[in-house]
Amino acid sequence: MELCVALDLPSQEENLALIEKIKDHDIWLKVGLRSYIRDGEAFLKAIKQINPDFKIFLDLKLYDIPNTMADAAESIMGLGVDMFNVHASAGRRAMHTVMQRLEKYENRPIVLAVTALTSFSEDEFKAVYNADIGSKADQFAIDAEESGLDGVVCSAFESLSIKKITDENFMTLTPGIRPFGEDAGDQKRVADVAFAKEQKVNFIVVGRPIYQSENPSAVVAKILEQL
Repeated sequence: MELCVALDLPSQEENLALIEKIKDHDIWLKVGLRSYIRDGEAFLKAIKQINPDFKIFLDLKLYDIPNTMADAAESIMGLGVDMFNVHASAGRRAMHTVMQRLEKYENRPIVLAVTALTSFSEDEFKAVYNADIGSKADQFAIDAEESGLDGVVCSAFESLSIKKITDENFMTLTPGIRPFGEDAGDQKRVADVAFAKEQKVNFIVVGRPIYQSENPSAVVAKILEQL
């Protein structure tokens, strides 16, 4: 299991200051919608200048018509990131089109499909998808695997079920991890590191417990010890 630190701070300067504090750890960094829209490709380059070995997860959750998603995926290839994601609910054809477009690249990034956002409660999810989270996440995972993707984004509560119905190498990434029982904030389906390990999660994403700490490096080290 690997740790991915979410760069969700209000400014590029604050994110870069955080990265400086944790630059000596073997971790992934997640650049989300807010940071990328605000700071763009220059931010990705600034990360690599601090530590060229950092791996970057570009968390934009692509969702559009198939050709537009594939165009966007191909544009992402020029950014030098190591992982990005799309929405599984865009459908099999969209996911398959994305993966077909990337076939010509030798070293493409890991591509994941978002199943159910971890901010959803069961009732909220059912109102949108007319299904319960568990069964729909399983179906989205099957769709993603059969479309050629490398894994899915899900909560820790869906990970083990997804592992059982897909290939053993099919990855799961779980956001909203609260490693030491911190407040869940706007997340509904959160878990700690121990539970994520039990559920065979490949990547955990941790944000607030790290960047709200007075000593982010110590928190990262403590999480890595658990991994």
